[in-house]
Amino acid sequence: MAVERQHVKEQDKIERRSNFEAVESNLTPEQVKLEASRCLHCKNPRCVQGCPVNIKIPEFIDALKHDNLDEAGRIIRETSMLPSVCGRVCPQERQCEGNCILGIKGESVAIGALERYVGDNTKADMPEIKPSGKKVAIVGSGCAGITAAADLRKAGHEVVVFEALHKLGGVLRYGIPPFRLPRTILDREITNLKAMGVEFHTNVIVGKSITLKQLKDDGFDAIFICSGAGLPKMMHIPGENLNGVFSANEFLTRVNLMGAGRDKDSITPLKVGKKVAVIGGGNVAMDAARTAVRVGFEEVSIIYRRTEKELPARLEEIRHAKEEGVQFKFLHAPVEIFDKDGYVNGMKFEIMELGEPDASGRRRPVGTGKYTTEDVDTVIVALGTGPNPIIQKSAEAEGIEIITDKKGYIEVDPENRSTNIPFIYAGGDVAPVGESNAINAMGAGKKAAKAINELLSK
Repeated sequence: MAVERQHVKEQDKIERRSNFEAVESNLTPEQVKLEASRCLHCKNPRCVQGCPVNIKIPEFIDALKHDNLDEAGRIIRETSMLPSVCGRVCPQERQCEGNCILGIKGESVAIGALERYVGDNTKADMPEIKPSGKKVAIVGSGCAGITAAADLRKAGHEVVVFEALHKLGGVLRYGIPPFRLPRTILDREITNLKAMGVEFHTNVIVGKSITLKQLKDDGFDAIFICSGAGLPKMMHIPGENLNGVFSANEFLTRVNLMGAGRDKDSITPLKVGKKVAVIGGGNVAMDAARTAVRVGFEEVSIIYRRTEKELPARLEEIRHAKEEGVQFKFLHAPVEIFDKDGYVNGMKFEIMELGEPDASGRRRPVGTGKYTTEDVDTVIVALGTGPNPIIQKSAEAEGIEIITDKKGYIEVDPENRSTNIPFIYAGGDVAPVGESNAINAMGAGKKAAKAINELLSK
Protein backbone atom coordinates (compact mmCIF):
# COMPACT_ATOMS: atom_id res chain seq x y z
CA MET A 1 0.00 0.00 0.00
CA ALA A 2 1.33 3.43 -0.96
CA VAL A 3 2.40 5.66 1.93
CA GLU A 4 0.27 8.79 2.26
CA ARG A 5 1.86 12.21 2.71
CA GLN A 6 2.58 12.94 6.37
CA HIS A 7 1.22 16.14 7.89
CA VAL A 8 2.46 18.15 10.85
CA LYS A 9 0.29 18.67 13.89
CA GLU A 10 -1.21 22.14 14.18
CA GLN A 11 -2.25 24.19 17.18
CA ASP A 12 -6.03 24.31 17.69
CA LYS A 13 -7.52 26.95 15.39
CA ILE A 14 -9.50 28.56 18.22
CA GLU A 15 -6.68 28.60 20.77
CA ARG A 16 -4.12 30.03 18.36
CA ARG A 17 -6.25 33.10 17.69
CA SER A 18 -5.13 34.51 21.03
CA ASN A 19 -1.41 33.64 21.08
CA PHE A 20 1.73 34.06 18.99
CA GLU A 21 3.03 30.53 19.50
CA ALA A 22 4.01 28.45 16.46
CA VAL A 23 0.95 27.16 14.61
CA GLU A 24 2.74 24.07 13.30
CA SER A 25 4.86 21.54 15.16
CA ASN A 26 7.45 19.26 13.58
CA LEU A 27 6.84 15.85 12.10
CA THR A 28 7.58 13.01 14.50
CA PRO A 29 10.64 10.79 13.83
CA GLU A 30 8.27 8.04 12.67
CA GLN A 31 6.57 10.42 10.25
CA VAL A 32 9.94 11.58 8.94
CA LYS A 33 10.91 8.01 8.11
CA LEU A 34 7.58 7.40 6.35
CA GLU A 35 7.74 10.64 4.39
CA ALA A 36 11.33 10.02 3.37
CA SER A 37 10.28 6.63 2.00
CA ARG A 38 7.93 8.36 -0.47
CA CYS A 39 10.77 10.04 -2.41
CA LEU A 40 11.33 8.44 -5.83
CA HIS A 41 14.97 9.60 -6.03
CA CYS A 42 14.53 10.69 -9.63
CA LYS A 43 17.55 10.58 -11.96
CA ASN A 44 16.70 14.12 -13.02
CA PRO A 45 15.41 15.66 -9.76
CA ARG A 46 13.08 18.49 -10.73
CA CYS A 47 12.76 19.44 -7.07
CA VAL A 48 16.41 20.55 -7.01
CA GLN A 49 15.89 22.60 -10.16
CA GLY A 50 12.93 24.29 -8.47
CA CYS A 51 15.02 25.33 -5.45
CA PRO A 52 16.75 28.70 -5.87
CA VAL A 53 19.72 27.52 -3.79
CA ASN A 54 19.78 24.01 -5.31
CA ILE A 55 19.65 22.01 -2.09
CA LYS A 56 20.49 18.35 -2.78
CA ILE A 57 16.98 17.27 -1.89
CA PRO A 58 17.02 13.56 -2.86
CA GLU A 59 20.36 13.12 -1.07
CA PHE A 60 19.25 14.62 2.24
CA ILE A 61 15.98 12.68 2.09
CA ASP A 62 17.91 9.46 1.43
CA ALA A 63 20.00 10.14 4.53
CA LEU A 64 16.77 10.49 6.54
CA LYS A 65 15.48 7.27 5.03
CA HIS A 66 18.57 5.53 6.41
CA ASP A 67 18.30 7.16 9.86
CA ASN A 68 21.31 9.41 9.31
CA LEU A 69 19.97 12.71 10.58
CA ASP A 70 23.37 14.39 10.99
CA GLU A 71 24.30 13.56 7.40
CA ALA A 72 21.00 15.06 6.21
CA GLY A 73 21.92 18.25 8.06
CA ARG A 74 25.40 18.31 6.55
CA ILE A 75 24.00 17.88 3.02
CA ILE A 76 21.46 20.69 3.41
CA ARG A 77 23.99 23.10 4.91
CA GLU A 78 26.32 22.63 1.95
CA THR A 79 24.05 25.10 0.16
CA SER A 80 21.72 26.55 2.82
CA MET A 81 22.55 27.88 6.28
CA LEU A 82 18.87 28.47 7.06
CA PRO A 83 17.03 25.13 6.83
CA SER A 84 14.80 25.84 9.83
CA VAL A 85 13.80 29.16 8.32
CA CYS A 86 13.28 27.98 4.74
CA GLY A 87 11.36 24.92 5.86
CA ARG A 88 8.84 27.29 7.44
CA VAL A 89 8.50 30.27 5.12
CA CYS A 90 9.47 29.20 1.59
CA PRO A 91 6.68 28.77 -1.01
CA GLN A 92 7.46 25.08 -1.50
CA GLU A 93 4.26 24.53 -3.49
CA ARG A 94 5.66 26.78 -6.23
CA GLN A 95 9.26 25.63 -5.99
CA CYS A 96 10.67 22.29 -4.80
CA GLU A 97 7.38 20.57 -3.98
CA GLY A 98 5.70 22.15 -6.98
CA ASN A 99 8.21 20.35 -9.19
CA CYS A 100 7.95 16.97 -7.42
CA ILE A 101 6.92 14.15 -9.79
CA LEU A 102 4.59 12.68 -7.16
CA GLY A 103 2.59 15.89 -7.24
CA ILE A 104 1.46 15.31 -10.83
CA LYS A 105 -1.09 12.66 -9.86
CA GLY A 106 -1.10 12.92 -6.08
CA GLU A 107 0.61 14.73 -3.22
CA SER A 108 4.24 15.78 -3.50
CA VAL A 109 6.85 14.81 -0.93
CA ALA A 110 6.66 17.15 2.10
CA ILE A 111 10.12 18.57 1.41
CA GLY A 112 9.58 21.69 3.50
CA ALA A 113 8.53 19.74 6.59
CA LEU A 114 11.51 17.38 6.22
CA GLU A 115 13.92 20.31 5.81
CA ARG A 116 12.49 22.03 8.88
CA TYR A 117 12.83 18.82 10.94
CA VAL A 118 16.46 18.46 9.92
CA GLY A 119 17.20 22.13 10.62
CA ASP A 120 15.60 21.98 14.06
CA ASN A 121 17.32 18.77 15.11
CA THR A 122 20.89 19.13 13.85
CA LYS A 123 23.72 21.53 14.55
CA ALA A 124 25.75 23.39 11.97
CA ASP A 125 29.36 22.23 11.81
CA MET A 126 31.79 25.09 12.25
CA PRO A 127 34.03 25.13 9.17
CA GLU A 128 37.80 25.55 9.34
CA ILE A 129 38.42 29.11 8.16
CA LYS A 130 41.69 30.20 6.59
CA PRO A 131 41.95 34.03 6.63
CA SER A 132 42.08 35.56 3.16
CA GLY A 133 43.09 39.03 4.26
CA LYS A 134 40.05 40.50 2.49
CA LYS A 135 37.11 42.41 3.99
CA VAL A 136 33.48 42.44 2.84
CA ALA A 137 30.70 44.73 4.07
CA ILE A 138 27.11 43.51 3.94
CA VAL A 139 24.31 46.04 4.19
CA GLY A 140 21.28 44.31 5.74
CA SER A 141 20.84 41.19 7.90
CA GLY A 142 17.90 39.55 6.14
CA CYS A 143 17.93 36.35 4.08
CA ALA A 144 20.28 37.60 1.38
CA GLY A 145 22.71 39.13 3.86
CA ILE A 146 22.83 36.14 6.20
CA THR A 147 23.37 33.74 3.31
CA ALA A 148 26.11 35.81 1.71
CA ALA A 149 27.78 36.30 5.10
CA ALA A 150 28.00 32.54 5.66
CA ASP A 151 29.49 31.77 2.25
CA LEU A 152 31.94 34.68 2.36
CA ARG A 153 33.10 33.81 5.85
CA LYS A 154 33.66 30.18 4.82
CA ALA A 155 35.95 31.53 2.11
CA GLY A 156 38.06 33.19 4.79
CA HIS A 157 37.04 36.80 4.34
CA GLU A 158 36.42 39.18 7.23
CA VAL A 159 32.66 39.80 7.04
CA VAL A 160 30.89 42.72 8.71
CA VAL A 161 27.09 43.04 8.54
CA PHE A 162 25.47 46.44 9.07
CA GLU A 163 21.81 46.44 10.18
CA ALA A 164 19.69 49.60 10.37
CA LEU A 165 17.34 48.28 13.08
CA HIS A 166 18.17 47.40 16.66
CA LYS A 167 17.68 43.66 16.14
CA LEU A 168 19.04 41.32 13.49
CA GLY A 169 17.12 39.33 10.90
CA GLY A 170 15.57 41.91 8.60
CA VAL A 171 12.13 40.97 7.33
CA LEU A 172 12.47 37.57 9.01
CA ARG A 173 12.16 39.39 12.33
CA TYR A 174 10.08 42.51 11.71
CA GLY A 175 7.85 41.16 8.94
CA ILE A 176 7.16 37.47 9.45
CA PRO A 177 5.17 36.86 12.67
CA PRO A 178 6.52 34.47 15.33
CA PHE A 179 3.57 32.13 14.87
CA ARG A 180 5.09 31.36 11.46
CA LEU A 181 8.78 31.73 12.39
CA PRO A 182 9.61 31.38 16.10
CA ARG A 183 12.25 33.86 17.17
CA THR A 184 14.30 31.14 18.89
CA ILE A 185 14.84 29.59 15.46
CA LEU A 186 16.00 32.85 13.90
CA ASP A 187 18.24 33.68 16.87
CA ARG A 188 19.92 30.29 16.65
CA GLU A 189 20.76 30.73 12.96
CA ILE A 190 22.31 34.15 13.66
CA THR A 191 24.25 32.72 16.62
CA ASN A 192 25.78 30.16 14.26
CA LEU A 193 27.05 32.96 12.05
CA LYS A 194 28.53 34.79 15.03
CA ALA A 195 30.30 31.57 16.03
CA MET A 196 31.83 31.48 12.54
CA GLY A 197 33.27 34.93 13.13
CA VAL A 198 30.78 37.10 11.25
CA GLU A 199 30.64 40.55 12.85
CA PHE A 200 27.31 42.36 13.23
CA HIS A 201 26.59 46.04 13.89
CA THR A 202 23.01 47.17 14.61
CA ASN A 203 21.53 50.68 14.53
CA VAL A 204 23.72 51.57 11.56
CA ILE A 205 21.93 53.16 8.60
CA VAL A 206 24.25 52.92 5.61
CA GLY A 207 23.75 56.13 3.69
CA LYS A 208 23.29 58.11 6.90
CA SER A 209 25.37 56.68 9.77
CA ILE A 210 28.09 55.72 7.29
CA THR A 211 28.36 55.92 3.50
CA LEU A 212 29.51 53.47 0.85
CA LYS A 213 32.57 55.64 0.18
CA GLN A 214 33.47 55.59 3.86
CA LEU A 215 33.19 51.79 3.88
CA LYS A 216 35.51 51.63 0.87
CA ASP A 217 37.92 54.06 2.53
CA ASP A 218 37.82 51.92 5.69
CA GLY A 219 39.35 49.03 3.75
CA PHE A 220 36.39 46.98 2.62
CA ASP A 221 37.26 45.25 -0.65
CA ALA A 222 33.64 44.59 -1.65
CA ILE A 223 30.16 45.65 -0.56
CA PHE A 224 26.93 43.67 -0.87
CA ILE A 225 23.79 45.80 -0.59
CA CYS A 226 20.76 43.78 0.55
CA SER A 227 18.90 46.40 2.53
CA GLY A 228 15.43 45.24 1.51
CA ALA A 229 12.53 47.31 0.27
CA GLY A 230 11.05 49.21 3.16
CA LEU A 231 8.98 51.92 1.50
CA PRO A 232 5.29 50.91 1.46
CA LYS A 233 3.21 51.16 -1.70
CA MET A 234 -0.05 52.94 -0.90
CA MET A 235 -3.40 53.19 -2.67
CA HIS A 236 -3.44 56.95 -3.39
CA ILE A 237 -7.12 57.34 -2.60
CA PRO A 238 -8.98 59.95 -0.48
CA GLY A 239 -8.65 59.35 3.26
CA GLU A 240 -5.40 57.43 3.11
CA ASN A 241 -3.72 59.80 5.57
CA LEU A 242 -6.32 59.33 8.30
CA ASN A 243 -5.52 57.98 11.74
CA GLY A 244 -6.14 54.25 11.67
CA VAL A 245 -4.51 53.65 8.28
CA PHE A 246 -1.29 51.60 8.43
CA SER A 247 1.03 50.13 5.90
CA ALA A 248 1.49 46.42 6.57
CA ASN A 249 5.19 47.17 7.05
CA GLU A 250 4.48 49.59 9.90
CA PHE A 251 1.81 47.41 11.48
CA LEU A 252 3.91 44.24 11.47
CA THR A 253 7.06 46.04 12.62
CA ARG A 254 5.22 47.59 15.56
CA VAL A 255 3.80 44.23 16.63
CA ASN A 256 6.65 41.84 15.75
CA LEU A 257 9.67 43.96 16.57
CA MET A 258 8.36 46.37 19.22
CA GLY A 259 5.66 44.35 20.94
CA ALA A 260 2.72 46.67 20.22
CA GLY A 261 -0.59 44.99 21.03
CA ARG A 262 1.29 42.10 22.66
CA ASP A 263 3.44 43.59 25.41
CA LYS A 264 1.81 45.94 27.91
CA ASP A 265 5.20 47.65 28.37
CA SER A 266 5.70 48.29 24.66
CA ILE A 267 6.91 51.82 23.91
CA THR A 268 4.93 52.05 20.67
CA PRO A 269 1.14 52.46 20.82
CA LEU A 270 -1.38 50.46 18.80
CA LYS A 271 -5.04 51.34 18.93
CA VAL A 272 -6.95 48.10 18.47
CA GLY A 273 -10.34 48.77 16.92
CA LYS A 274 -13.23 46.45 16.11
CA LYS A 275 -13.14 46.00 12.33
CA VAL A 276 -10.03 46.05 10.15
CA ALA A 277 -9.75 45.83 6.38
CA VAL A 278 -6.47 44.40 5.05
CA ILE A 279 -5.92 45.44 1.44
CA GLY A 280 -4.00 42.89 -0.63
CA GLY A 281 -3.74 39.16 -1.23
CA GLY A 282 -0.10 38.16 -0.73
CA ASN A 283 1.68 36.53 2.18
CA VAL A 284 2.20 39.91 3.86
CA ALA A 285 -1.55 40.53 3.75
CA MET A 286 -2.14 37.12 5.38
CA ASP A 287 0.49 37.87 8.04
CA ALA A 288 -1.11 41.25 8.78
CA ALA A 289 -4.63 39.79 8.95
CA ARG A 290 -3.62 36.89 11.18
CA THR A 291 -1.66 39.25 13.42
CA ALA A 292 -4.68 41.57 13.65
CA VAL A 293 -6.73 38.61 14.88
CA ARG A 294 -4.20 37.92 17.61
CA VAL A 295 -3.92 41.48 18.91
CA GLY A 296 -7.68 41.63 19.39
CA PHE A 297 -9.54 43.03 16.36
CA GLU A 298 -13.04 41.54 16.43
CA GLU A 299 -13.57 41.32 12.69
CA VAL A 300 -10.74 41.01 10.17
CA SER A 301 -11.27 41.05 6.41
CA ILE A 302 -8.93 40.55 3.46
CA ILE A 303 -9.98 42.81 0.58
CA TYR A 304 -8.76 41.64 -2.83
CA ARG A 305 -9.61 42.97 -6.27
CA ARG A 306 -9.41 39.61 -8.03
CA THR A 307 -10.91 36.23 -7.10
CA GLU A 308 -9.60 33.58 -4.73
CA LYS A 309 -8.06 31.70 -7.65
CA GLU A 310 -5.65 34.59 -8.27
CA LEU A 311 -4.50 35.05 -4.66
CA PRO A 312 -0.68 35.08 -4.70
CA ALA A 313 -0.30 34.02 -1.05
CA ARG A 314 0.74 30.52 -0.09
CA LEU A 315 -2.16 28.07 0.04
CA GLU A 316 -1.18 27.13 3.59
CA GLU A 317 -1.36 30.77 4.72
CA ILE A 318 -4.77 31.24 3.11
CA ARG A 319 -6.07 28.10 4.82
CA HIS A 320 -4.71 29.15 8.20
CA ALA A 321 -6.24 32.62 7.83
CA LYS A 322 -9.66 31.15 7.08
CA GLU A 323 -9.40 28.75 10.02
CA GLU A 324 -8.62 31.69 12.31
CA GLY A 325 -11.75 33.56 11.28
CA VAL A 326 -10.38 35.98 8.67
CA GLN A 327 -13.06 36.88 6.13
CA PHE A 328 -12.31 37.29 2.42
CA LYS A 329 -14.02 39.80 0.17
CA PHE A 330 -13.09 39.30 -3.45
CA LEU A 331 -13.53 41.54 -6.50
CA HIS A 332 -13.44 44.65 -4.31
CA ALA A 333 -11.20 47.64 -5.15
CA PRO A 334 -10.73 50.48 -2.61
CA VAL A 335 -12.03 53.87 -3.74
CA GLU A 336 -12.22 56.01 -0.61
CA ILE A 337 -11.68 55.89 3.15
CA PHE A 338 -14.32 57.77 5.16
CA ASP A 339 -13.33 60.36 7.76
CA LYS A 340 -14.81 61.03 11.19
CA ASP A 341 -12.89 63.50 13.34
CA GLY A 342 -9.62 62.53 11.62
CA TYR A 343 -10.10 58.79 12.09
CA VAL A 344 -11.16 55.97 9.76
CA ASN A 345 -14.92 55.52 9.73
CA GLY A 346 -15.56 53.14 6.84
CA MET A 347 -14.54 52.46 3.24
CA LYS A 348 -16.02 52.61 -0.23
CA PHE A 349 -15.21 49.92 -2.80
CA GLU A 350 -15.90 49.43 -6.47
CA ILE A 351 -17.13 45.97 -7.45
CA MET A 352 -14.79 44.45 -10.02
CA GLU A 353 -14.95 41.74 -12.66
CA LEU A 354 -12.11 39.93 -14.41
CA GLY A 355 -11.06 40.91 -17.91
CA GLU A 356 -8.17 39.79 -20.11
CA PRO A 357 -4.88 38.55 -18.59
CA ASP A 358 -2.24 41.17 -17.75
CA ALA A 359 1.58 40.88 -17.85
CA SER A 360 1.54 38.60 -14.79
CA GLY A 361 -0.71 36.11 -16.58
CA ARG A 362 -3.59 36.76 -14.20
CA ARG A 363 -6.87 38.16 -15.48
CA ARG A 364 -6.98 41.91 -15.03
CA PRO A 365 -9.64 43.35 -12.64
CA VAL A 366 -12.02 45.72 -14.42
CA GLY A 367 -14.40 48.14 -12.71
CA THR A 368 -18.15 47.59 -13.08
CA GLY A 369 -19.30 51.05 -11.98
CA LYS A 370 -21.07 49.49 -9.01
CA TYR A 371 -20.06 50.41 -5.46
CA THR A 372 -20.45 49.20 -1.90
CA THR A 373 -19.40 50.46 1.53
CA GLU A 374 -18.01 48.68 4.57
CA ASP A 375 -18.02 49.71 8.22
CA VAL A 376 -14.35 49.59 9.34
CA ASP A 377 -12.24 51.57 11.81
CA THR A 378 -8.78 50.43 10.74
CA VAL A 379 -7.14 49.86 7.34
CA ILE A 380 -3.91 47.95 6.72
CA VAL A 381 -2.41 48.36 3.25
CA ALA A 382 -0.45 45.31 2.07
CA LEU A 383 0.25 46.13 -1.57
CA GLY A 384 3.99 45.60 -1.55
CA THR A 385 6.99 47.80 -0.88
CA GLY A 386 9.61 49.72 -2.82
CA PRO A 387 13.30 50.47 -2.22
CA ASN A 388 14.45 53.27 0.05
CA PRO A 389 16.79 55.49 -2.01
CA ILE A 390 18.93 56.68 0.90
CA ILE A 391 21.95 54.50 0.04
CA GLN A 392 21.97 55.39 -3.65
CA LYS A 393 21.44 59.13 -3.03
CA SER A 394 24.21 59.38 -0.44
CA ALA A 395 26.55 57.44 -2.74
CA GLU A 396 25.71 59.73 -5.65
CA ALA A 397 26.55 62.76 -3.53
CA GLU A 398 30.04 61.30 -3.09
CA GLY A 399 30.57 60.45 -6.74
CA ILE A 400 29.39 56.83 -6.74
CA GLU A 401 26.46 56.62 -9.15
CA ILE A 402 24.70 53.26 -8.80
CA ILE A 403 22.35 52.62 -11.72
CA THR A 404 18.72 51.98 -10.74
CA ASP A 405 15.62 51.28 -12.79
CA LYS A 406 12.64 53.63 -13.08
CA LYS A 407 11.16 52.24 -9.86
CA GLY A 408 14.33 52.83 -7.88
CA TYR A 409 15.52 49.21 -7.67
CA ILE A 410 19.26 48.68 -8.10
CA GLU A 411 20.02 47.15 -11.50
CA VAL A 412 22.17 44.01 -11.30
CA ASP A 413 23.48 41.25 -13.49
CA PRO A 414 21.02 38.42 -12.75
CA GLU A 415 23.79 35.82 -12.73
CA ASN A 416 26.22 37.38 -10.26
CA ARG A 417 24.31 40.33 -8.77
CA SER A 418 27.02 42.80 -9.76
CA THR A 419 26.12 46.47 -10.19
CA ASN A 420 27.72 49.01 -12.51
CA ILE A 421 30.26 49.76 -9.75
CA PRO A 422 33.02 47.08 -9.81
CA PHE A 423 33.18 46.43 -6.05
CA ILE A 424 29.45 46.79 -5.28
CA TYR A 425 26.89 43.97 -5.52
CA ALA A 426 23.20 43.96 -4.64
CA GLY A 427 20.45 41.43 -4.06
CA GLY A 428 17.18 40.65 -2.31
CA ASP A 429 14.26 43.06 -2.40
CA VAL A 430 16.43 46.09 -3.17
CA ALA A 431 17.53 44.43 -6.44
CA PRO A 432 14.91 41.77 -7.17
CA VAL A 433 15.30 39.13 -9.86
CA GLY A 434 12.11 37.05 -10.07
CA GLU A 435 9.67 36.51 -7.22
CA SER A 436 10.34 38.35 -3.97
CA ASN A 437 10.60 35.81 -1.16
CA ALA A 438 13.05 34.39 1.38
CA ILE A 439 14.52 31.58 -0.71
CA ASN A 440 15.06 33.80 -3.77
CA ALA A 441 16.81 36.32 -1.56
CA MET A 442 19.02 33.49 -0.31
CA GLY A 443 19.75 32.55 -3.91
CA ALA A 444 20.79 36.15 -4.58
CA GLY A 445 23.06 36.05 -1.54
CA LYS A 446 24.76 32.88 -2.75
CA LYS A 447 25.30 34.26 -6.26
CA ALA A 448 26.69 37.51 -4.92
CA ALA A 449 29.01 35.67 -2.53
CA LYS A 450 30.33 33.47 -5.34
CA ALA A 451 31.00 36.51 -7.53
CA ILE A 452 32.68 38.41 -4.69
CA ASN A 453 34.88 35.40 -3.94
CA GLU A 454 35.96 35.34 -7.57
CA LEU A 455 36.66 39.06 -7.48
CA LEU A 456 38.75 38.86 -4.32
CA SER A 457 40.73 35.83 -5.49
CA LYS A 458 42.17 37.68 -8.49
